[in-house]
Amino acid sequence: MIIKLLSKIKILIGILFLSTMVGAQNDTIKYGVTLSGLTSSGQYAPFWLQSLAYGKVFHTPNTMYTSVMIFKDYGNKRQIFDYAFKADFLARTDMDIIGIYVPGKREYYFHELYAKARILGLNLMVGVHEEIIGNQDSTLSSGGFIFSKNARPIPKATAGFPEFIAIPSTGELIWIKGALSHGMFLDNAFAKDVLLHHKYLYLRFVLSDFPVWFEGGVDHFAQWGGVLPKFGKVNTNLINYIRVFFGKQGGSDATLSDQVNSFGNHIISQSVKGGANLGDFKISAYWQNLSEDGPLKIFWGAMNKEDGLFGFSVKNKKFPVIQGFLYEYLTTTDQSGPYHDKDGMIYGGNDG
Repeated sequence: MIIKLLSKIKILIGILFLSTMVGAQNDTIKYGVTLSGLTSSGQYAPFWLQSLAYGKVFHTPNTMYTSVMIFKDYGNKRQIFDYAFKADFLARTDMDIIGIYVPGKREYYFHELYAKARILGLNLMVGVHEEIIGNQDSTLSSGGFIFSKNARPIPKATAGFPEFIAIPSTGELIWIKGALSHGMFLDNAFAKDVLLHHKYLYLRFVLSDFPVWFEGGVDHFAQWGGVLPKFGKVNTNLINYIRVFFGKQGGSDATLSDQVNSFGNHIISQSVKGGANLGDFKISAYWQNLSEDGPLKIFWGAMNKEDGLFGFSVKNKKFPVIQGFLYEYLTTTDQSGPYHDKDGMIYGGNDG
């Protein structure tokens, strides 16, 4: 009877079996257990239940996962020193319905496993950590233009200031945030043990006499190193790291493509955002753009300025029914194309 119903009608059942958060009132260490499952007809899981989940949910129509975690967050007060950590062990499986549930593919791994320390505002993190990269709406966005929430987080070491801090002697007019990360891709891929370089820097301007603010920043990502088919292991010494950091061409020990272009695969994202706090309403708009080709130009002068993720957000926590509205528009059709400079030189392709 159940099989016939599933075959005739597209049905979605999202069931939260168990979700507990346990912690003593005066203890900052918390524990959590989650058991979640979904079943649906068709060949794949419903798009919005499988997406933006950091890869925790299988794409198959019938799936289940169990999460057991222990964690500690930073304290609310700005202490000279504070620390945080998390260990989240995940067991997930896809299921085949043959009269009864029959387990299919199974996976067991630490979805998050990290330790963090904060010293006078400077943050240090080592491990696997869910994060939001970009200036998009943190709750309603379909995902950042350069780094979405659809894949499992990768192990990284990060140092920097992930939250805006006021620059001294500016009267809280100018704020800054930025960080430097070094990571490694571990999942199955065409190349093995590829490294990830990521750094970002953002500035925010707050007009205290007016309820408005504006911010802009740059993210630089580079995939480099690893073991490449037909080429072998790529040298990951300090000299090559400096080349990656500044986007320079590779040396004689690099692939021909990396010698002609930049060492590694580089992507730069420029982002701008502005907003206003109008009573109970918070209004903001943002734009994210990608660049793979040189010469790199700022925002409105970018070769592919038509491309990007554009968003407009309105939030009001006091309204009882709808507390947030977001409109996003994504376009990737320009892709910079060929570019001619004043001397007739043609630019285009990858890492030009």
